[in-house]
Amino acid sequence: MRLGVLVLVLMVLGGGAAAADPRVVGGSRVSITDYPWVVYLADSNGNQFCGGTLVAPTKVLTAAHCTTGLAPRISRVVVGREDKRNGKQGTAVPVAEVWTHPDFVSADRGSDVAVVTLKREAGATPLALADDEKLYEEGTKAFALGWGRTSEQAAASQYLMGVEVPVVSDESCAESYPSYKAEAMVCAGLPEGGRDTCQGDSGGPLVADGKLIGVTSWGEGCARKNKPGVYARVLAYREVIDAQLQATG
Repeated sequence: MRLGVLVLVLMVLGGGAAAADPRVVGGSRVSITDYPWVVYLADSNGNQFCGGTLVAPTKVLTAAHCTTGLAPRISRVVVGREDKRNGKQGTAVPVAEVWTHPDFVSADRGSDVAVVTLKREAGATPLALADDEKLYEEGTKAFALGWGRTSEQAAASQYLMGVEVPVVSDESCAESYPSYKAEAMVCAGLPEGGRDTCQGDSGGPLVADGKLIGVTSWGEGCARKNKPGVYARVLAYREVIDAQLQATG
């Protein structure tokens, strides 16, 4: 399973930056210029360990399992940096406050959302949140992004990667994962596998029709047959997310 806490431990043991959950497999490198709202969370040593989405000038939506348990403490949110090794690109913005959904226990039980408040405006265009159930219809073309592994055994990507994955029906996802909760989650991927997010992509965006519909959350392996990626269903949490976006901290 790519459940956050377990994968965090595996990443630490395997060396490199600790990462919570998912990944980009079967995708390709994309430009941060085209996706300025994609950000990553960094620890005190500057290591990327999760992704996120800028949804307001000083607010980043990410996964709750990126902010709790064994997840590293967030030191900075890095904005506008496509190449993680290029310290001259983009900016690392200090964190003022972190809100984690109070009902969160584990990624596979839902409520896997958190909002990070920045100490200053990020200077990038935010992404709008999902506002229509139609965005979750089976077959909807969605796009996932992140700096995670490009396969289950590969190292994390140095560059921002993106992959197109269709939304999977709730019925099909429930067959793949008995713990799947349609009211809290959405799945995306191909029946034959081959495209997915992977370790290190947790908290990153799943986008459809220019709206943020999902937050990379959990799954089994990366890009496996009949094991699509599972994302926190953004529309299900709009009320609590909106409350955090309006909070001044």
